[in-house]
Amino acid sequence: MKLKFVAALLAGSALCIATPALAQEAAQEPQQEPTQPDQSDAAADAAIAAAAPVDDAQAKIELLQAQVEALQEAIEQVKGQMVKVTPSWKGAPQWEDKEGGWSFKPRGRLMYDFATVDSPGDFQNGGLGFSNEVRRARIGVEGTIPGDFGYKFELDFADGVEFADAFLNYKKGPWELTVGQHNNFQSLEELTSSLHSSFIERAAFTDAFGFERRVGVSAQYAKGPLLLQGGVFTDSITDLNAVGDDNNAYGFDGRAVFAPKMGNSQLHFGASAHWRDLNDVPVPRYRQRPAVHTTDVRFIDTGSILGARQETGYGLEAAGIFGPFYTAGEAYWQKVNRSGFGNAGFFGAYADVGYFITGETRGYKGGKFDRVKVLKPFGKGGWGSLGVNLRYDYLDLTDRDAGIVGGKQNAIQASLNWKPTDYLLFGLNYAHIKYDDAAIDADPTAGIDRNYSVDMVGARAQIDF
Repeated sequence: MKLKFVAALLAGSALCIATPALAQEAAQEPQQEPTQPDQSDAAADAAIAAAAPVDDAQAKIELLQAQVEALQEAIEQVKGQMVKVTPSWKGAPQWEDKEGGWSFKPRGRLMYDFATVDSPGDFQNGGLGFSNEVRRARIGVEGTIPGDFGYKFELDFADGVEFADAFLNYKKGPWELTVGQHNNFQSLEELTSSLHSSFIERAAFTDAFGFERRVGVSAQYAKGPLLLQGGVFTDSITDLNAVGDDNNAYGFDGRAVFAPKMGNSQLHFGASAHWRDLNDVPVPRYRQRPAVHTTDVRFIDTGSILGARQETGYGLEAAGIFGPFYTAGEAYWQKVNRSGFGNAGFFGAYADVGYFITGETRGYKGGKFDRVKVLKPFGKGGWGSLGVNLRYDYLDLTDRDAGIVGGKQNAIQASLNWKPTDYLLFGLNYAHIKYDDAAIDADPTAGIDRNYSVDMVGARAQIDF
């Protein structure tokens, strides 16, 4: 390409400086056989081939203009090809052909947790004290397909190999249809990615009541501040494969969100409903760890809920983002319908407040919290983002009328999160948890003690792309 550009310039210069005598001599010289044009740049070759001596000044100018236009067209074609093969950057390289409708982006996350949980009384268990784990280690891809379709596929290697998201979707205007494994519509806290949570673990009721991704078909309508979501779901890919043909559970989930803007402030109000027919799946059991996942000890535990046939759940959500300050809270009621036993009901709730010392704002998008964008990244004139958070977390797994005493927890939690950049986080958490009617006896040798407190200190290192 460079040789053709130089050739074109030399040809144009020769026309400008040629004298009549030289032109006459050139006319008397025998014609040389033309070389074959380079088919990869026909426009530039045609302009060069036309560079014969011309006496008329206007013709010379027109010829030069044609040469320049041909070269510019060739350059623009090269630029267009470069744009298509050069990835943009959004935490990871992203290849996109907007005209064709294709895009491809690798994605992943790595979370490593450290924690210590003290033992109540004389209770001895290897799962308490110091522990650490790879909490999540995911790798996957996402992108779009011609026809307004999209895809997302992600595997988690933290504990064997398990599917996280694995779905296809279709977006057109305010509508989105999804088929595959994805989150059913329970709780602002659950739907917010673990990457953007203010604490190491989500509120206690989300894990205790078994919120998880499940295989299903769903529809979503989003327009202005209104978001409506609903779907029918079976079970997770892992549970479907584990139980096999006997797993015929199915359920329905719906959620409505009203998220108006008031100036620079973002408000959020939501409600959700859940119903699931358990059929032949294993007997449900509600329990929860002490605010960290590195231990398998559960101080509150319903045990197996015999005779369980259906689950019914209702949730309320409220949140607000006001510059560097945010607040959020939820309440959730879970009911289990049983055959041959009395129905059982349980309850969970939390309330959060948080503040960014460095002035950032908590992200919000699509009816859930989103990524915090660092104002002054570390190494680029700043020290990153620094946020502090407080939470009250309540969970009641006791229903004496139904004969279930799983215990209650009242937890006060605090966290300090430092984000040097948008895709890197270091978090420090503390929780003081008071248990009543706990499932574990703290002093089995001296007498029954099921009312006590424990403390947890945990830390997380996290990167994603």
